[in-house]
Amino acid sequence: MVLTEQMPQVRSVSMGVWVKVGSRYEKVERAGISHFIEHLLFKGTQTRSAEEIAQAIDSVGGTLDAFTSRENTCLYAKVLGEHLPLAVDLLSDLLLYPRLDPEDIERERRVVLEEIKMVEDDPDDLIHDLFAQQLWRDHPLGRPVLGSRDTLQALTRQDILDHLRDFYQADRVIVAAAGDLEHRRVVELVWSAFGTWQGRCLPTNGSSPVSYHTVHHAERDSAQLHLVLGAEGLPYNHTNRYAFYLLNAILGSSMSSRLFQEVREKRGLAYSIYSYLASYYDSGLLAVYAGTSVESYPQVVDLIRAEFARLREGPVDLTEFHRAKAQLKGNLLLGLESTSSRMTRLAKTEIYFGRYFDLDEIIQGIDGVSPQTFAELNRTLFEPDRYALTTIGHLS
Repeated sequence: MVLTEQMPQVRSVSMGVWVKVGSRYEKVERAGISHFIEHLLFKGTQTRSAEEIAQAIDSVGGTLDAFTSRENTCLYAKVLGEHLPLAVDLLSDLLLYPRLDPEDIERERRVVLEEIKMVEDDPDDLIHDLFAQQLWRDHPLGRPVLGSRDTLQALTRQDILDHLRDFYQADRVIVAAAGDLEHRRVVELVWSAFGTWQGRCLPTNGSSPVSYHTVHHAERDSAQLHLVLGAEGLPYNHTNRYAFYLLNAILGSSMSSRLFQEVREKRGLAYSIYSYLASYYDSGLLAVYAGTSVESYPQVVDLIRAEFARLREGPVDLTEFHRAKAQLKGNLLLGLESTSSRMTRLAKTEIYFGRYFDLDEIIQGIDGVSPQTFAELNRTLFEPDRYALTTIGHLS
């Protein structure tokens, strides 16, 4: 499937090849293999070395990169519109003809091991993985995208080939592009590069995660105590998703949000505090992160829980409610000024909804959230026994 959005006012184009596979589809003994494969695809193809790949994209002033999430892998490029053929050629070469040289595999294994160590050394990064592991215990959605040192060390070249064969097939791929382009020309380029690619991936219908509402502490010699307090949220395509976005805006996603103002500005108990959402096919989460002192930790947790209770039990502040709507719409319009954000939106709406949403429909969805719907969602999400708390730091 090829999706495009023409943006006449720009001269660049962003293209992404999205493969609907991520860490949640991995066997436990292969945890981290999708992310590892993402790295390996850039180590050379049957016709280009890694250096030649870098030189090709640098020679036109473009960028070439990739990312792996829990449900998707994306290889993407951004170039001037006139260089789109090169971008398509490079992306198809990376995905269809990777070299996977044994020496490259071992060299890149060491790189990813260092990446895992880097996360482990950064508590305000690591804690989000630990929180997901505790919330969705024993489910692949809760596992870190990078895997672990043990699973990465155990991966063989044959494991990599098997995973590519099982999941990186044409029926799991969406190509999305936005910017200085013509749809027909993009289709021609993609068909020429990917047209001979055939095959079907293994079924990926797994069970939905069960949420566990526990308290977990990881003892660590750290100057701050890092915490995440949250609960199960909503999947991507939930009917109340716009109310979910509004809730995050009011709770802690900006400098004017309740938590930022109450915890940082009024009381000075944390430098960094924010709320965030994560949504997937069949589940999601709503969480609050804060970094604070050991002495202030109980007070910060109480303040977060108090805001949860206030949202659940108190009346909707209509001024705050309408301000959050304006904030969401402004963020949406500003975010979609770039070709890469437009490309990403094209792909994700197709992956999670099976259709395209134009800006007017999204704005109508935000405007259509009633105070009653917002209040009902808060009562559902903020039941006191639904919370999970994860901390990292020195308590003992």
